[in-house]
Amino acid sequence: MGKAQCSYVVILACSLLVNLLVVFKLLYTDGEWALSWTKRAAEQAEQVAAISCSGHGRAYLDGLVLDGKEPVCECNSCYGGPDCSEFTTDCAANADSGNPYFLEPFWMQHAAKSAILVAGWHRMGYTYPDDSFISTQLEASIHKLHAVVGNAVTEGKYFVFGAGSTQLLNAAVYALAPENSSSPASVVASIPYYKLYETQTELFRSLDYRFEGDVSSLKNISDADHVIEFVTSPNNPDGKLNKAVLHGPNFSAIYDRVYYWPHFTAIPTSADYDLMIFSLSKLTGHAGSRFGWAVIKNESVYQRMAEYMSTSSMGVSRDAQLRALKLIDVVLETGGREIFEFGYNTMKDRWEKLTNTLSVSNRFSLQKIAPQYCTYFQKIRGPSPAYAWVKCEREEDEDCYKVMEEAKVNGRSGSDFAAETRYVRLSLIRSQDDFDVLIQRLSELVLEERQQPSYANNVLDLNKPLVNTLRRGLLY
Repeated sequence: MGKAQCSYVVILACSLLVNLLVVFKLLYTDGEWALSWTKRAAEQAEQVAAISCSGHGRAYLDGLVLDGKEPVCECNSCYGGPDCSEFTTDCAANADSGNPYFLEPFWMQHAAKSAILVAGWHRMGYTYPDDSFISTQLEASIHKLHAVVGNAVTEGKYFVFGAGSTQLLNAAVYALAPENSSSPASVVASIPYYKLYETQTELFRSLDYRFEGDVSSLKNISDADHVIEFVTSPNNPDGKLNKAVLHGPNFSAIYDRVYYWPHFTAIPTSADYDLMIFSLSKLTGHAGSRFGWAVIKNESVYQRMAEYMSTSSMGVSRDAQLRALKLIDVVLETGGREIFEFGYNTMKDRWEKLTNTLSVSNRFSLQKIAPQYCTYFQKIRGPSPAYAWVKCEREEDEDCYKVMEEAKVNGRSGSDFAAETRYVRLSLIRSQDDFDVLIQRLSELVLEERQQPSYANNVLDLNKPLVNTLRRGLLY
């Protein structure tokens, strides 16, 4: 009886071992694990990614499907047709939104590294094991990222994650506004400023704070109970590295640093402020993932921001945090070199083409951005801003947005940034197709200007001092 039981155990063990070897052989071939339950999802992703759309659009897994077949192509501006191969010659250039499609080619070149497959049971609960809403692994990667880039001091500071910078901006205002104050805190910014500061502050209509507009609108600053200043650096729309105007015990600053990355600006120093906000959107280009983070020095401000996030949304999507972790880890593989060199070269090239196009115009002017030493690239580098801040110089061109619109260029009016309507913002961070059409439309506009008699007269007026100098030289 004992021998029979022993034989049974041996046979069972051998059977299990054989089954394990068979399973191992099926799943592990040529030094790599073979796909099992992920195979179908991976195949679908590969099939959709292989749809070229003639290079002027993209197909997506969640895109519109016709006749139960593969997703249709979503075409870039000015392109259409089933495969986005049809160019509309008279369409308007889209230079309005800040969609950072300029980084799309980079991620297509790194398709294997950046891909991620999410299991159906991934993070189904509200919190992580430590009962927080923040991935500790992602937080560690962000700490490392800032240390590598050298654009922010994060050691010893607190982190709060939000749905892009948008949610964090108002969370910061909420946290900095004094509680139970007899008068609301004044929220201000320096013109030109990002319109969302105003619209979002007014939308929530809190009794604890209200938007007052430009910093200069505060006539009696010393009498203010509390002032919260938005400081955008680099600034949207003109790319300037702004600093806080107000200082003192009653003043707090929210540093919007979403563009403070080497592809948009030189990094002269590591920013070390009490409250700074960054986003994945302008770092990797993934605006649709809606992920941002705040770096906070003061614990009580951190606690109030965390309370805001917990109450309003119970933190950021776990799926978004997983994708952010993957993307940031890809960036860190080369110390950021690959993405920042790609991004900087792309934006620098676009800025140079734009400045060359408008350099022969007397009608339009661009913001001035001087070359500056960058601690990340360890050299003096030229400008590569996200936006062009264009001014219409002619007296009759009071509305620069309309001037551009008539020339088939869709930008964003200076009034959207509390500035004069003589200004218009043109986005340089959209797709290459968008930028090419923008340069084409601006070239046509400048050519039209140069063909007008007034252009020749203006050139002669500008060169009069030179002509007179030459004449004096000939006389002498």
